[in-house]
Amino acid sequence: MISTGRLTAWRFADLPLRAKGIVIITVPLALLLAALASVFVADRQSRIAEDQVRVTLEIQSGIQEIHASIAEAATAMRGYLLTGRTDFLDPFNRAEERLPVVIDEVGRRLRDEEQKNRLERIRTLVAAKVDRLQLLKQADMLRAGGREDLAAKLIEGKQVLDVLRQEIDAMSRREADLLHARTEAADRVRTLSRSLMIAAGVVGFAGALVAVFLFSASIVRRVHALKAEAHRLSQGDVVTVADPFRDELGSLGQALEDASVLLKRREADLTESEERFRQLVEGVSDYGIFGLDISGRVVSWNAGAERITGYGAEEIVGQHFSRFYPAETRDTFPAEELASAALHGRTEAEGWRVRKDGSQFWSHVVVTALHDETCRLRGFSKITRDITERKQIEEALLAAREDAVRASNAKSEFLSRMSHELRTPLNSVLGFAQLLEMDVTDADSRDSVAQILRAGRHLLSLIDEVLDMARIEAGRMDLAIEPQRVADVIDEAVSLARPLCGKQQIRIEVVEPERDLAVLADRRRLLQVFLNLLSNAVKYNRQLGTVTVSHREIGDDTIRIEVSDTGPGIPAERVSRLFTPFDRLGAERIGQEGTGLGLALSRHLIDAMGGALGFSNHPEGGATFHVDLPRRPAATQETRRRGLSVESSP
Repeated sequence: MISTGRLTAWRFADLPLRAKGIVIITVPLALLLAALASVFVADRQSRIAEDQVRVTLEIQSGIQEIHASIAEAATAMRGYLLTGRTDFLDPFNRAEERLPVVIDEVGRRLRDEEQKNRLERIRTLVAAKVDRLQLLKQADMLRAGGREDLAAKLIEGKQVLDVLRQEIDAMSRREADLLHARTEAADRVRTLSRSLMIAAGVVGFAGALVAVFLFSASIVRRVHALKAEAHRLSQGDVVTVADPFRDELGSLGQALEDASVLLKRREADLTESEERFRQLVEGVSDYGIFGLDISGRVVSWNAGAERITGYGAEEIVGQHFSRFYPAETRDTFPAEELASAALHGRTEAEGWRVRKDGSQFWSHVVVTALHDETCRLRGFSKITRDITERKQIEEALLAAREDAVRASNAKSEFLSRMSHELRTPLNSVLGFAQLLEMDVTDADSRDSVAQILRAGRHLLSLIDEVLDMARIEAGRMDLAIEPQRVADVIDEAVSLARPLCGKQQIRIEVVEPERDLAVLADRRRLLQVFLNLLSNAVKYNRQLGTVTVSHREIGDDTIRIEVSDTGPGIPAERVSRLFTPFDRLGAERIGQEGTGLGLALSRHLIDAMGGALGFSNHPEGGATFHVDLPRRPAATQETRRRGLSVESSP
């Protein structure tokens, strides 16, 4: 079984540190206060005993003064009686005045009842003695009574004086006894006080030792043990704290043990992660990954860097990375690169670099600044990739693009010239055909001439569209952008397109807007676009179908013109090819003539006028082409003014 002392110590060790501190401070403090209290009591008793001794001495002194004053008064009176001189009465007069005062002072100091009674008797005897001496002082008594009477008075006075002396002697002896007793009591008190002081010192020292022992056993020793374990923890060892107590130090020890296990586990994970990262970095062969210190010297090197530059790690580590740069940029660009990375966190660049054998390669470089937890610059990481092949491909593509542009320009120039060259003889053919049409009279010849005219006009339309495409691609399309009233252009286009509706009996409907709208466009080209859209809507419509033309505002700065038909629409898989030149979608089904350039040319023209050409199918059938064009500024302002006036009107 655990002893009571060990159980108490165990319970004390389990106390919180605050409670331990209170106990450690309270125990010696309580002992010290107890010792001080005992010393105070002993000192007080000593002062009381000393005061009693002092009072006794003062009482004895007062008794002696009473005795001396009586004797001095009697002597003075005898001298007066013998000589008759009055100067002998001075001591008597002083004694007569002093004796009541001294008796009163002695009476105030007396504490013993026997002495108080004796002092009262002495007071009476002193008064009687003084009265008799007063009688002796009177000179007429000597004359009246004679010597016998004087002798009787003297004898009577002597008797009173003897009784008074006996009382004084008894009182003196009593006070001497009291003085002896009180002196012994004072000595005993002083001895006790010294003993108590020594005992208080011993008890206080013992309390301090107990406090030191408790502090050392429950705190200091365990703190030293924790310090040793913390030192082991700093060295990476696993800590095992054998502290069974449940106070803060015990909790701290358990926390140290848990932390050591966790740190060991994390250290193992970090070591494994670093090893994987090292293997990953060293295994990368397409990228050169290496570290630099703050001055630009190489501190780490991977296999990719060795493959790209030709330097081994033993050759380059410790060397400045500027040796990878051509001579013309070596003195300036590396320092600028590091300064930019330090300022912005990272920098990225491409340029020529130099291998160990002196050959150059086109490199893509990323330099990243590395900082510690205090944001202090510790170095740089640099990732280098050899993109010489990509650079060569880009240069080849650039050259091919330039060749393609030149070829396209040559094609456009060729088409433009060929179109001009073809238009001249074609116009002659059409002119002679028109003359023949006027001269022939039989039906067969007239049909042949009409066929020549239709073919010639179709060929002329094809040449015009090809010429327009060539002009657009060559950037030589001249447009006269002016404000155009949309309704006027639509009416003109509809009137030109109505003759196309005869065979299929197509009806063209124009939806008028609420107010006049104007756009910025080239009138001739806009009319060409509308004719193209209307002709397509008629050609690809159903029998007895309808074409609807409308225009409206969308937003504050755009007008939308829509051309809708009731035909079959365009299959979803062919919508992406809708504006491809020479691609006539659906022409094989209806057998209509065309070049396949109309929609492509229309989109180019609308784009050139700052607008957009779009398309959508209807869920119930049919299709809609819409043209969005910028609004005429004056019309926009007028509309806004009208809108403001309408809004502000009551």
